[in-house]
Amino acid sequence: LAASIHPSIRPPDLAFASASASALVVAHGEGFVRLMRTRRGFCYRMPQSERQWRAVEEEERSRKRRRRLPAGGGGADSGGQKMATEGVAEDVPDLFDGLPDDLVVSILSKVSASAASPSDLISIMITCKRLKGLGSNPLVLAKASAQSLAVRAKNWSESAHRFLKRCADAGNLEACYILGMIRFYCLQNRGSGASLMARSAMGSHAAALYSLAVIQFNGSGGDKGDKDLHAGVALCARAAFLGHVDALRELGHCLQDGYGVRRNVAEGRRFLVQANARELAAVLNSSSLSAAWRQHHHLHRHALASGCSLLSDFGCNVPAPEVHPANRFMVEWFAARGASGTGEEGLRLCSHGGCGRQETRRHEFRRCSVCGAVNYCSRACQALHWKLAHKADCAPMDRWLDAAAGAAPPEPAGGELAFN
Repeated sequence: LAASIHPSIRPPDLAFASASASALVVAHGEGFVRLMRTRRGFCYRMPQSERQWRAVEEEERSRKRRRRLPAGGGGADSGGQKMATEGVAEDVPDLFDGLPDDLVVSILSKVSASAASPSDLISIMITCKRLKGLGSNPLVLAKASAQSLAVRAKNWSESAHRFLKRCADAGNLEACYILGMIRFYCLQNRGSGASLMARSAMGSHAAALYSLAVIQFNGSGGDKGDKDLHAGVALCARAAFLGHVDALRELGHCLQDGYGVRRNVAEGRRFLVQANARELAAVLNSSSLSAAWRQHHHLHRHALASGCSLLSDFGCNVPAPEVHPANRFMVEWFAARGASGTGEEGLRLCSHGGCGRQETRRHEFRRCSVCGAVNYCSRACQALHWKLAHKADCAPMDRWLDAAAGAAPPEPAGGELAFN
């Protein structure tokens, strides 16, 4: 066969020949000749060195020999079995490398959207170089859940800041909101923080809309004259339309008190009832929280400080709502730096433990009109904290008792709006 294909090859000199669909290798004397066949049937010579072909054949024979080794006991047999296993492992292809990048990115997007903590996403990205590169794809970062972005204040670093920034640049609304809150209140970068929250609000992020409403109500980041009550009510109404419980409660109190909007007690009461209903539905829809609520309601039916929010008005006590990662970060951030946060004199924190907001100027937050010992950034925080704890702790101050004896009560300091 070889002599018929190439006339220079004589049968006496033929040592061996192996043919395939596209190539023929022939041993001719002391050298090797590789005959390549094209689709049209033409053949041409490709001379190879004898040493190269001999090394290839020796490697192939050693692989076959390792595969045929039996599975034995200890000693030399164990070493032979290990060699056989290594030989087989070398021949097994890596199926992960054969997966298309688009498929891996789609899977990582599903994982990031359902991640329960930042470690779930980070543990995947540190597995190998390919997963690290594909895990940083904008499609994956844009789908990251709020739990996967829940950076703790004690773990805050420049790398964590860059990660949140990359997620925000990828279009992740939760990342825009969390990073915006951190920059606005913790890092005191008011312009950049408000811009990130506004970007998230433009994507109909309910929590961002409500936070911007609180900023408008208080004039945060500016002077007292920068308050815009009408803009605050409009943002609050938009967040309430999206089902945000605190926005529903805030809008209800604004309507009842005529704060920034025409007074309508009946409509305000309707929004408060709707906030309570959504709050109860959120608890009952979660099986774990539902069991905890039933046990909590049974053990603390008549406890004053137990339960949460205004549901106690209707005879129901439920566990406190889960704190958003942005609020939890701010609570931990200012707790680690003392009550005044940045060290500036007179700046107070919102007394509601699940809020974490700090004043951006002195006397920005409103205080309780009875005791004057607590401060709140919004009416929603005041209502929540009243039912959680302050109702049992609130007591008139001595100056109010003195005023009851005949003197006129003094006005709240700083021209603040005191809660009724």
